[in-house]
Amino acid sequence: MTSEAPAAPSVVIIGNFDGVHRGHVELAHTAARSEPNTRLVAVTFWPHPMSVIRPDRAPLLLTSLPRRKELLHSVGVDEVVVVDFTPEVANWSPEKFVDEIIRPLNPVRIVVGQNFRFGFRAAGTVQTLNELSHGQWTVQALPLLTDGTVPSSSTLIRHAVAEGDFGRVRELTDHVFRYSGVVVKGAQRGREMGFPTANVDVEPGMAVPEDGVYAGWVTRQDSADAERWPAAISVGSNPTFAGESRRIEAYVLDRDDLELYGVPIAIDFYLRLRGQVKYEGMPALVRQMRLDVEQARHLLAGLEEH
Repeated sequence: MTSEAPAAPSVVIIGNFDGVHRGHVELAHTAARSEPNTRLVAVTFWPHPMSVIRPDRAPLLLTSLPRRKELLHSVGVDEVVVVDFTPEVANWSPEKFVDEIIRPLNPVRIVVGQNFRFGFRAAGTVQTLNELSHGQWTVQALPLLTDGTVPSSSTLIRHAVAEGDFGRVRELTDHVFRYSGVVVKGAQRGREMGFPTANVDVEPGMAVPEDGVYAGWVTRQDSADAERWPAAISVGSNPTFAGESRRIEAYVLDRDDLELYGVPIAIDFYLRLRGQVKYEGMPALVRQMRLDVEQARHLLAGLEEH
């Protein structure tokens, strides 16, 4: 009878990591520096714990799970362990959480924020995590990273996204805000007006900028060498034409030859151009769209890719 070999030693960071802001990056970098020859493992949760514990208070998510993994890997994480957060897991004691999730990773060090809590009713603290180590690991708690006034947090990023303040998003995260989805067929009015758009539905539970027009980029996500194109992006229900559901529509500048129906794309938001306005008919809307496109082209020209 054989038993499984123990996992290779690891240094572990734990958190929701929604948006992967600068505080999360500091956790990863500190962990990597502290144990430079050890694999770096990030433990995260899906869905967001609040959506299970208090659904009425669950925050809008800044990143899909694949995007969260991508961002964590980009800052040096070797492996992302996703805890399927169910009502059963929500009722785990701190001891059970450690035994089921943490101990099998064979950590030599665990790095968390100083406000880290875990287990049923958040009973576990940094001190609890240290006590449960039984000498197997060291616990390092980092103070919350601030910009000089307030700590970095996913909540701050959500506010910035909601307001279309993408300069602030980049300050807090060091990357652009990205919304991903599969292109769906719309009313095709954009094509009629000379601005064919790639339309993506707004998913419940995901953070989306307020209604308006933005400059940014579109990237195909169905191939490794996917192109990235500058775009003018609209968020909203298109009030000039009543009765439409809320969507994100991206016009790739100067391209009317793209066939993207059914294709997964990423839409990166760089700057807000204006709010959404109801126009008196299509001619007025077309005139404004031409202005939006020229403004987006001017703003994005020469920018280094983010």
